[in-house]
Amino acid sequence: MRRNARPTRAVDANDSARVAPVSAHAPKILSRNLAPPSSQERDSKLARQAQERLRSLLLIRAGDVREERLLRQGIGWFHIPCLGHEALAAIAWSLEPEDLLFLYYRDRALMQSRGVTPLEIARDQFATGSSSSAGRMMPLHGSYRRLGIFPPVGPTGSQCLPAVGAAWGVKLSNAHNVVLCTIGDASTRQGEFYEAVSLAVQNQLPIVFVVEDNGFGISTRTADQLPFRLGIFSPSLHWHVDGRHVGIVEQASRSAIAKARRGDGPTILWIELDRIGSHTHSDDQRVYRSPEEIAQSKTRDPVELYVKALIDNSCLTASSLTELRNEAARTVEEAYRVAETEPGPHPASATLELLGPSNPVGHDVPFHVEGPQVTMVAAMNHCLGQALERFPNTILFGEDIEDPKGGVFGFTKGLSARYPGRVVNSPLAEATIIGTAVGLAATGYRPIFELQFIDYLAPGFNQLLNQAATLRWRSNGDWTCPAIFYAAYGAYLPAGGTWHSQSNEGFWTHIPGLRVAVPSTPEDLVGLLWTALHEEDPTLLLIPKHMMRVRHDSVTAKAIGYGQARIVRTGSDVTVVAWGNCVEVASQAANDLAARCSPEILDLISLAPCDWEAIEKSVSKTGRLVVVNEDARTGCFGQTIISELVGSQDRFNSLLSPPLLVARADAHIGFNPALEYAVLPDVAKVKAAILEVLR
Repeated sequence: MRRNARPTRAVDANDSARVAPVSAHAPKILSRNLAPPSSQERDSKLARQAQERLRSLLLIRAGDVREERLLRQGIGWFHIPCLGHEALAAIAWSLEPEDLLFLYYRDRALMQSRGVTPLEIARDQFATGSSSSAGRMMPLHGSYRRLGIFPPVGPTGSQCLPAVGAAWGVKLSNAHNVVLCTIGDASTRQGEFYEAVSLAVQNQLPIVFVVEDNGFGISTRTADQLPFRLGIFSPSLHWHVDGRHVGIVEQASRSAIAKARRGDGPTILWIELDRIGSHTHSDDQRVYRSPEEIAQSKTRDPVELYVKALIDNSCLTASSLTELRNEAARTVEEAYRVAETEPGPHPASATLELLGPSNPVGHDVPFHVEGPQVTMVAAMNHCLGQALERFPNTILFGEDIEDPKGGVFGFTKGLSARYPGRVVNSPLAEATIIGTAVGLAATGYRPIFELQFIDYLAPGFNQLLNQAATLRWRSNGDWTCPAIFYAAYGAYLPAGGTWHSQSNEGFWTHIPGLRVAVPSTPEDLVGLLWTALHEEDPTLLLIPKHMMRVRHDSVTAKAIGYGQARIVRTGSDVTVVAWGNCVEVASQAANDLAARCSPEILDLISLAPCDWEAIEKSVSKTGRLVVVNEDARTGCFGQTIISELVGSQDRFNSLLSPPLLVARADAHIGFNPALEYAVLPDVAKVKAAILEVLR
């Protein structure tokens, strides 16, 4: 990995009029006759480099101003002003090509300094079909994998945990890369920022956090809210930086990046600067800021302060400055003119790049799960062990999963002893579990992360919804998230209480870009996990607690494609669709009614994607439908199935009676078993529904 050489010229960080030092790669001197450069040559080189950097800053400013004017002309939809943040471009000068950037939405300067062109910025502004997200994302939310730029999202602060996950991946790989994560000052009150910093410090990860403190969270003043002012973090962890001066920002960031690259752990650069413009074009800062305050902020314009520093140091003349400004204006005008004429995305592309294809062909399970009397727990443990053995980039992470505990259900028993460093206890923080998986996946790892109970996914919902599930789509396939999450699921295990008995698949199946499956046998669990290990999308495996220790005489595992249901019992009179724990309930009801009717039981296995073809084929044969699920009735996936079936004229015409849903009552699950079973689907309720549709 390349290293930055010493600067060729010392700089006093307190002198705002000094030119930023040069971070050049020192060439090896191959000949003794090679004379060192003269002082005049060094000064000339510094002047040229300073002008190049000024050219970059002027391009950044010109694009910002251009977008503001276009919005006033009614051209475009949205503008995020970045005036006052331009000095942050200096951070990119110390980064290597392999480094990764997890940015937030006011980072035009860093993006362009990293290598994003004015034309690419303009395409993102107009959301053209050729933009980095194919028109899906707002301006300055682009994806540039070639430059190591992870695509930003709207929920502020949510980029921090994926950034830490990527830094973990860098450390695991013994690479010398550095991860840069930026965040606005108001977002430092997000709990995920604290989780990210905690994990970075705990594991001494190679990451630099940049807090862009412009004093505002839209209109809310943040001075009395910042954790740094409140003494929350150790002073040794964060460095206070004046972000109005390019040279100071460059020097501080160079030191922090070098520290991370040496393996000396994270740094928070608390950079104070000014937001010279409004929050967005739809905000008017004059409502909550005085004219005097706005005028004062403009006197601290980092671009103009850099210009003054160059002129004072004889690196720039007035005529050269005029020429550079005109050149920047022409370049930007041409870029936006070209982008404005480019076609927008085709409407049909709106649903593309949500999920990749799921095809088990070629992914046969290359091992046997030994019996007899195999449970889902034993099968999962064996499969996880095989994954660790056969895929060196597989990492397991979760609460209490290391030995001797091996997870609260024993899924990982014995694995941390066999694979130390790859089966790791997580903190008690579900957002950390999911968010770090996103970052690890971005660095080439295959995370298989355990959530103890699906009931506790709520703290990680932000990461699942906004980072993991949107990544492929928002980057137009530029990035993917091949992470596997698994959790114990459901009730029918007395005394679990409200927060150990939920299913909630209605929530998870509502998230586009997330695969959700509920296996009910060891074969299905192994088959789904093995397929997911070969594919590129985030997967949530829900393992029914009531069925995970049911013993099976034999297990013949094979890879299963997502979106493929299985007929458990053939029949001709009524189709009963179920999954997870409810497969057992439906099967028992069918056995009890065998003398009176012929139910067909369909185990859906995969909910998202769903095997609509299998449901339609069965219902077209039987003419009747009963759906059984243990999620609460309102908004459950069972309602989705019925809506889908009756929403098509052809499907509706095949029905001989209205379809029925057997679901949990819209109530929480009580601790006393009598309360639990009072609200859950049971055999009697399923039998009654079958007889009702047969009437």
